[in-house]
Amino acid sequence: MNQPNLTKHQLSKLESLFELVSQRQLRDFGNISASNKADGSLITSCDLWSDQTIVEGLASIAPGEGVLSEEGGKKIPNTKAYWVVDPLDGTTNFAAGIPYWSISVARFIDGRPQSSFLIIPTLKKIFVSIKGEGVWLNNKKIDPHQNNHQSECVSLCSRSIKILQKKPNSVFPGKIRLLGVSSLNLTSVAMGQTFGAIESTPKIWDIAAAWLLLEELNCSIEWLETHPLKLNTGQNLSDVNFPLIACSSTKKIEILRPWGNLLLEK
Repeated sequence: MNQPNLTKHQLSKLESLFELVSQRQLRDFGNISASNKADGSLITSCDLWSDQTIVEGLASIAPGEGVLSEEGGKKIPNTKAYWVVDPLDGTTNFAAGIPYWSISVARFIDGRPQSSFLIIPTLKKIFVSIKGEGVWLNNKKIDPHQNNHQSECVSLCSRSIKILQKKPNSVFPGKIRLLGVSSLNLTSVAMGQTFGAIESTPKIWDIAAAWLLLEELNCSIEWLETHPLKLNTGQNLSDVNFPLIACSSTKKIEILRPWGNLLLEK
């Protein structure tokens, strides 16, 4: 028996949950200090509150479905349907007073995203993606055929900058943008703001929501090392990276592949 899609009632409850978290994040923005986690990344009390609130909310909205989250359990749940949560993607921006971060949540069925929610609180943008049905921005469905901006820009993450140092005499094939938020780097491709993105060390919670958004808007993803469909129940993803290239088309992937492959060089 297939796991059912989310009901309208569940979607409404999720909307309220994400609005609650967004409002708290906006209140805390610029008024909170950060500390370092063991891996050197930043965390704030707002990250922890957001994570707890979302995880508890999901337990009420979708009882019996497991949760994998950046600030909580990082093992793949043994339930057919489970959630992948990044409560505040872009903590460094958030803590530095840069108004660009996201709430990234995806529901997986049989190991792949079936629905996803990506919220940008400061821009009042809410993306909802449903597998096989499309993407909505603030409740208005996006027409993927009208989403063909001819951008010259490419989003890089801070750790992928090293590829430029490996080819100092080569001209990079795009104007570089560093947004500082993995989920939004990928969203920029889906929305035609950039034609491609290269991510060096994203975790599953960084990319889960944007993964489905890209697929539903007919973009291309090339996984450079670990493929997220080749994972096992109970696997701990704390230290698993998913380096990738995302582009508006397979033709654009060809342009960025020689650069993306440099990430794999030791």
